[in-house]
Amino acid sequence: MNMHIGIDLGTTNVLVYVEGKGIVLNEPSVIAVYTEDGSVRAVGDEAREMLGRAPQMVSVYRPMRDGVIAHYSVTEAMLSYFLRKVSGRWRFFAPDVMVCIPGGATSVESRAVRHATLAAGARNAYLIPEPLAAALGANVPIDGPDGNLVVSIGGGTTEVAVISLNGIVVKNSIRVGGNKLDDAIAAYIKRQHNLLIGDRAAEEVKIQVGTALPLERDLECDVRGRDQVSGMPRSVTIRSTEVLEAISEPLQQIVEIVKSVLERTPPELASDIYNKGMIMTGGTAMLRGLDTLMAQATEIPCQIAENPMNCVALGTGKALEELNILKRSLVEV
Repeated sequence: MNMHIGIDLGTTNVLVYVEGKGIVLNEPSVIAVYTEDGSVRAVGDEAREMLGRAPQMVSVYRPMRDGVIAHYSVTEAMLSYFLRKVSGRWRFFAPDVMVCIPGGATSVESRAVRHATLAAGARNAYLIPEPLAAALGANVPIDGPDGNLVVSIGGGTTEVAVISLNGIVVKNSIRVGGNKLDDAIAAYIKRQHNLLIGDRAAEEVKIQVGTALPLERDLECDVRGRDQVSGMPRSVTIRSTEVLEAISEPLQQIVEIVKSVLERTPPELASDIYNKGMIMTGGTAMLRGLDTLMAQATEIPCQIAENPMNCVALGTGKALEELNILKRSLVEV
């Protein structure tokens, strides 16, 4: 009688999977509350529209930072809102919820996620490492003895793991993801063009002209912001070569963490990975040329999963369905 719900509680977006229905919700991890009493003004898409635009009486938060809870009370309110939205206000039975967390999360951070999920209305709350959820959602055959290399690049973190026999053999994570790329783009435009832009504008530049490798034909887009000298609004044209220069450092950090996992992989599993290649998931995996860059840097074939943004959410749902098999691989707090 209980609903089974899987949640990808991401730094940038929250995706919710309901057993039998699939992914039923995909909204930004943003919440707006009234400053005076802390009551909720808006959540998700509506709250995202308020970023950088809210009056003094409203505070707008991104309560998740680097994949973990940065603001506990507003995260609980955000989770409560999303759980009510997908399960109905008048549900008779509290749902069982599986939430993904970064592989490098501390016990304190993991405990905070579990407690917030229970406080938001879950009957039982389970935690699954993000690389394991990503592998399940990408339909990687992790139940066999072969080694599988999964690289999950989200908004706040990059998770890399070698998975075999339903468990993680080697893993590493770094708190570098899509948001760090956005920050690097905004910093570059400020430095080179004396133009101040917001997070959303930087993300749009990344989506429109971002690339991990030089392109045959340069892409261009216009970005608007505030002139750092005059204080007046203006726009500049940004080229893909500029974005490549801006994000080269965080991209190199992502490449290095993949290499560090490969260096610690047992030889038998390394042989499997060399033959099968790696699979990339997460929204940032869709950056132009990132799969080619990864393949060139590691000399291992790289494939982007189908629907990379949804893999983690789908994996949390599958993990609930196979709870008896995967129970020993879940995070205990």
